[in-house]
Amino acid sequence: MTKLERVRASPYLTRSSPASQLQSGLENFSPFLYPTPYIYKQPRTSRYDRSKKQQAAPAHVKMKLHAAVAASLLALAAAASAAGAVTFDATNTASGTPGGRRFDQAVGLGYAKRVLSDASAFIWRTFDQRSAAARKPVAAVTLVVEDIGGVAFTSGDAIHLSARYVGGYPSGGDVRAEVTGVLYHEATHVWQWDGRGAANGGLVEGIADYVRLKAGYAPAHWVKPGQGDRWDQGYDVTARFLDYCASLKPGFVAQLNAKMKDGYSDDFFAQITGKSVQQLWQDYKKKYGG
Repeated sequence: MTKLERVRASPYLTRSSPASQLQSGLENFSPFLYPTPYIYKQPRTSRYDRSKKQQAAPAHVKMKLHAAVAASLLALAAAASAAGAVTFDATNTASGTPGGRRFDQAVGLGYAKRVLSDASAFIWRTFDQRSAAARKPVAAVTLVVEDIGGVAFTSGDAIHLSARYVGGYPSGGDVRAEVTGVLYHEATHVWQWDGRGAANGGLVEGIADYVRLKAGYAPAHWVKPGQGDRWDQGYDVTARFLDYCASLKPGFVAQLNAKMKDGYSDDFFAQITGKSVQQLWQDYKKKYGG
């Protein structure tokens, strides 16, 4: 099935979603839409006794202390610089709508910004990107809560969340956990490689849901392991399949993402695991009786 056929078959794309305002054909396809069926001590300072007979420390001791303090300050500065290399921000432009108000009450901008930071750190670990040089050159990740349809979409380093989706989420459900999971998915799109646009759209979405799965935010209604019709069906189906591949080859998703930096080929699966993606899918289905 071509990308265009998958788009036409998908129940998740709506005319109200900004990413689906394009015309028809392949331009309708956006790998960064999220589906809509469901529908993140201070150090203890010891107090010392300033006795009246306290003696001054020798000069060589003072020098060592000064050197240690200087080294500590440099280390702290380096850590702060590294942490500050990426900024995270969130705004709610739909605060006057029911969904926008529910977002403010149940989630909040402060929490959302922390999720973006935590999700990014989790994604870097999942992709084994321990240095900034190994990642996409992203300086800032932003979230905008808007009065739009769908669930969420990502464009570049900007995540757009539907206030309507938040407002329509079942009242008995944990909307904060749901939004957290959606943000983990969308933040993955900010940081993942997509083969310079050549990667299978289902795989791109599957990797994003794989991150959500491993972070512990998979909804109960997701498919069970072994379910699905194709390995590249996308979202939860592909996420479960990737989890199986990772069980055979630890670090599989990190290696796959790294290979997708400059292009894409289904042969990447064989290069990493020694088996073609078709053979892996057959073995996966057989394991779970699919």
